[in-house]
Amino acid sequence: MQTLSTKELQQEIDRLSRNSGNLFEILPEMVFIISDQRIIQYMNALAIKRFGDLTGKLCSEYLCNANQNCAKRCPLLISMKGKSSDIPLDARIGEIDTEFTHMPFAGYKGHSLVMLLMRDITKRKDQQRALEQVNEKIEEVLKHKIQELNENESVRSQLLKQVNTLKEKLVHSQSDGKIIGKSKKMQLIRQLVHQVAPTDSIILVTGESGTGKELIANLIHQKSLRAKKPYLSINCSSLNDNLLESELFGHEKGAFTGASSTKKGKFETVDGGTIFLDEIGDISPRMQSSLLRVLQNGEIIRVGGSQPIKVDVRVIAATNKDLGKAIEENEFRLDLFYRLSVINIRLPPLRERQDDIIDLAVHFISQFRETFKKAITFLPNNVIDLLLRHDWPGNIRELQNVLHRAVLICPNTVLSKEDIVFDDPVGQNNVSEYFNNLVKILATNSLKETLAQAEKDLIKHTLKELGGNTTEAIQYLQIGKTALYEKIKRYNIHLN
Repeated sequence: MQTLSTKELQQEIDRLSRNSGNLFEILPEMVFIISDQRIIQYMNALAIKRFGDLTGKLCSEYLCNANQNCAKRCPLLISMKGKSSDIPLDARIGEIDTEFTHMPFAGYKGHSLVMLLMRDITKRKDQQRALEQVNEKIEEVLKHKIQELNENESVRSQLLKQVNTLKEKLVHSQSDGKIIGKSKKMQLIRQLVHQVAPTDSIILVTGESGTGKELIANLIHQKSLRAKKPYLSINCSSLNDNLLESELFGHEKGAFTGASSTKKGKFETVDGGTIFLDEIGDISPRMQSSLLRVLQNGEIIRVGGSQPIKVDVRVIAATNKDLGKAIEENEFRLDLFYRLSVINIRLPPLRERQDDIIDLAVHFISQFRETFKKAITFLPNNVIDLLLRHDWPGNIRELQNVLHRAVLICPNTVLSKEDIVFDDPVGQNNVSEYFNNLVKILATNSLKETLAQAEKDLIKHTLKELGGNTTEAIQYLQIGKTALYEKIKRYNIHLN
């Protein structure tokens, strides 16, 4: 074997050095060679282009991010222990996001060196951060894009479909069962319901007709410690005084004509559970006195009986009447009011919570879409504007009825303005004429006869609009089943 001279050895070393240097230059990564003194010995052209020529400078001053735990992640210190990085590490150097691997190796003079292979991933990181922001605020982004885009209807339909889907998910995630809406007022009500539900406090729910008082009562029971016990709802305005007393407190055998046996009332039946007394403001003074006994002493007396019976029932009451005014007019007992209003949950009318109209609309459309097997997938802006401009005197119940009818009659997959018909028992085009006719009737008839005529017209119109569906008419008119059929018979109203 031929022995090389010192000159030839140096030439061979220089050749190998040039070859390795050329190899580094064609690599797609930035290459750094760093000495054990943390001095940058070599940079390929790509590295110089990105960072400038740092040869001869300390890597800790130019390639180290002070925000990171350098002692644990410094590739120089790690490599000096003879360790390479199997998994790429990442670091932000100045304004540049990088990903790098490192390995130790010995220089031709025996020096300990570290090679850093670094890639610029700033663009990828920027895209990742942007994507995360989009995911966090996807609904806001979609809304903003919808407002900005002024393209054809098909593009708008696609975007709004996504918004509606997101809204449905949002509504279901925050609804806590059935409370729909994210307005500040409804958030406070939702919070109050969660606070009072686990207690046995008497609750008074107030608000206009159609604001969802019964829904709140149901939710309080579901969230209470009595959730697995009986729950009954009684509409106090649908029964006359005698029937209501017998219904609530029961009766003894022979207490009145037809009382052939002893019967337990609702308070006994629901013992241990919850009873919801709707339209509590309509009960008579005598019933108010009997109810006060239940609330004060936890006992009832059956009709025709004399012995008090202990009951353990939580009472939730509701009314759309101004009880303060009723007290002033001696129509409602002050002591009963104080007993009922330990916790008063006031439900705002829909006109005071406009922020919730779209959430409610999406909820009802989704509900009726399933009921009627309709593929309603799009709620256009002109329909949204129409819903937002309406005053909603019938509150949530009116909105529900309007969308019930709209989804039912809609011939397409997109609701239109023509599908939205607002509730008007008299007829929007004939209000003045109808009122004038009532005035004429009043001039020749008593107030009782005039009110009876108005009641008859209202029931006829409602049944006509609902196709003779008495179940929906009961809900819409807020009247008891027995009372409705009695009035249908009295006024000779035909259901067909």
